[in-house]
Amino acid sequence: MKKNLPPLNWLRSFEASARYLSFTQAAQELNMTQAAISQQVKGLEAQLGTPLFKRLARGLELTDAGLAFLPAVREATDRLAAATEEIFGQGRNKQLTLRANLVFFTTWLAPRLHRFRERYPDVGLRFTSNIWVREQDSPADVDMEVRYGKGYWPGLESDRLTWDKLFPVCSPTLLQSQPLNHPADLAQHTLLHVIGYEEGWEYWLQQIGEGQLIAPRGLQFDTLISALEMAALGEGLALGRSSLVAGMLADGRLVAPFDEVIETNEAFHLTYPASALKHPDAGLFRDWLLEEAELAAQAAPINCP
Repeated sequence: MKKNLPPLNWLRSFEASARYLSFTQAAQELNMTQAAISQQVKGLEAQLGTPLFKRLARGLELTDAGLAFLPAVREATDRLAAATEEIFGQGRNKQLTLRANLVFFTTWLAPRLHRFRERYPDVGLRFTSNIWVREQDSPADVDMEVRYGKGYWPGLESDRLTWDKLFPVCSPTLLQSQPLNHPADLAQHTLLHVIGYEEGWEYWLQQIGEGQLIAPRGLQFDTLISALEMAALGEGLALGRSSLVAGMLADGRLVAPFDEVIETNEAFHLTYPASALKHPDAGLFRDWLLEEAELAAQAAPINCP
């Protein structure tokens, strides 16, 4: 009949004592008293029915049974420690978790991310989307977040990342089939609306002096990336933000039919708890992101489109 497994704390005390050949040093490592270590080793010896140490005047010496038992205990505790570390411990915590607006991640952050990874190859990153997440939600596993708005969120610090200009965009094929010579022509087209943006189509039309224009036909989306993809497919016109559509304009998937542009008050911001950047790598990522934002702002054309 097999013996029951000894308690894990007894095995840890035995392994540490065998490594140091000292109950005192084992106690210091495990943050216990020397008496507690000695008692646990005695309990282990009693359960196994044999001594594991010879108690000498100047320290400890492993018995033959102790020498035979030690490799198995060490392997088992090492494997358990490694599994615990990988699943629950520092290996997991080393990942810096960023929750990001999907369109910002796809069109702005993703094309630049290789530069961060080249500079800091040992920093683990984890990305989640903030679709359908309420602003007041602040899960413990998120270190930083990219939000869209005017930069004021209670309890959070924010760093502005974009300085956008707002203008309509569409596919080249739509422009060829249905010319757009003036913003008033939008009344004859499908407008692609995005929920959650204060500065939408109505705002843009008012700012350019076409507030009386009513566009009865349209489609609504919960993410800007969806609207931009539909615009690229020729299904209508989306309201583009310069930092997000630069790549699609450069590769010809989208074109800007009008010269009228306005500057936005809303922007993408990096946000994090006002108390402190808790993750050890959060400061590195913040500094790199702000550096990229500054480079992007310097590279942006003065006039868009």
